[in-house]
Amino acid sequence: MELRVKRAPHIDTEITVPGDKSISHRAAIIGALSNGVCRLDGFLMGDDCMRTVNALRALGVRIDEAEANAIIVHGKKRVLNAPAADIDCGNSATTMRLMAGLLAG
Repeated sequence: MELRVKRAPHIDTEITVPGDKSISHRAAIIGALSNGVCRLDGFLMGDDCMRTVNALRALGVRIDEAEANAIIVHGKKRVLNAPAADIDCGNSATTMRLMAGLLAG
């Protein structure tokens, strides 16, 4: 028996995959510590990641929601403000761990 494999036609397409929770948390924090403006496309807008966004906002970081699954983080050049109140991490253990490390210096 002889088998032949034919070449597939060229495929030219774009796909969008859901945002990744772990990467979204960290990208927002890195953007907050940067010296400029970061646009994060594909940001996972779930509760956990939004807890990190709100924690960063409480530390004086300006974060705008650009459109679905995109935020714009205005970096603070590694200078964060003291929060006016407790930072509510909700049920996000990742937010708690990352904020504890960030704020410990």
